[in-house]
Amino acid sequence: MSGNTLGTLFAVTNFGESHGPAIGCVIDGCPPGMMLCEADIQFNLDRRRPGSNSFVTQRQEADRVEILSGVYEGRTTGAPMALLIRNADQRSADYGDIAQSFRPGHADYTYWRKYGLRDPRGGGRASARLTAPTVAAGAIAKKWLREQFGTVFHACVTQVGDLRLGFEGWEYVERNPFFAPQADVSALESYMTALRKTGDSCGARLRAVAQCVPAGLGEPLYDRLDADIAHALMGLNAVKGVEIGDGFASAAHLGSQHGDLLQPALDGGVAFASNHDGGVLGGISTGQDIEVGVAFKPTSSILIARPSMDERGNAVEVVTKGRHDPCVGLRAAPIVEALLALVVMDHALRQRGQCGQVPGPIPAWS
Repeated sequence: MSGNTLGTLFAVTNFGESHGPAIGCVIDGCPPGMMLCEADIQFNLDRRRPGSNSFVTQRQEADRVEILSGVYEGRTTGAPMALLIRNADQRSADYGDIAQSFRPGHADYTYWRKYGLRDPRGGGRASARLTAPTVAAGAIAKKWLREQFGTVFHACVTQVGDLRLGFEGWEYVERNPFFAPQADVSALESYMTALRKTGDSCGARLRAVAQCVPAGLGEPLYDRLDADIAHALMGLNAVKGVEIGDGFASAAHLGSQHGDLLQPALDGGVAFASNHDGGVLGGISTGQDIEVGVAFKPTSSILIARPSMDERGNAVEVVTKGRHDPCVGLRAAPIVEALLALVVMDHALRQRGQCGQVPGPIPAWS
């Protein structure tokens, strides 16, 4: 099975299955000399961890990361870095009834058609369980970028089902189980409680921002920074849409409205009057905040009976048992941050490799 590596100079290869003994990744290209230990990674894994509240899957996994290589006496060596996360709470019996059937909206059918067989336990490679190694690798990229350039990453939920959430501040995101950017999440709690009782699921929208990103990252034509961001995020389970900046709303703009005006900054640098293009022009970072929007479809595994087919072509009725997120977007903020960080990290190393240096960030636009 190919297609499991993200990145060129900072390359992350993801391995494992949802109900196998362990999952993990191998990172090739991490710069040497950075102080690193498991605790630097664990914080982000704890944010993504299942079973953390009553509104997400109740699978209980500690998600404790082990660094198997690439670190010596607390510093990265430049050697390939292997990260391992052991699985502990598999309940494969929950999937016995669908071992020969296809769940509507899931990857069961497409995996079977491509490979001729599939691992039905928790979705195998198609499970959101495989996002844990991505978050672990992203934590390393975040640390390096923060130390080198002061780059920081934020993500929050902006919509759950048909419920839209107002943005009140990033400080609220870590104070509630939904990664919602507002102080009062009672409406969201009521919405999710009612949804769980129906056995159904819903989609979500997220916003992600990378701040203090150096200008000049990205390689035209086909390795554009925004193209690689979209490529990485479309590789995330259940993602069906990615926007950079104003995204699809740009179709309704006039050129006189949309173009982000450049103007002299007080310190002699450049300031932008707006950020409709989301910090990327011509596939290259401008130094502004990189703004990304992500749309998730509803969770495919639900308790409501639905008609489908089995591997013999017979009509069947499918009910998916087990422990599933009623909205996969609720735990996606740390994953979206990680993927964005992995792309920025890779392009920072590529810029340094081609041009010998990475330009510093410009003054923030106002």
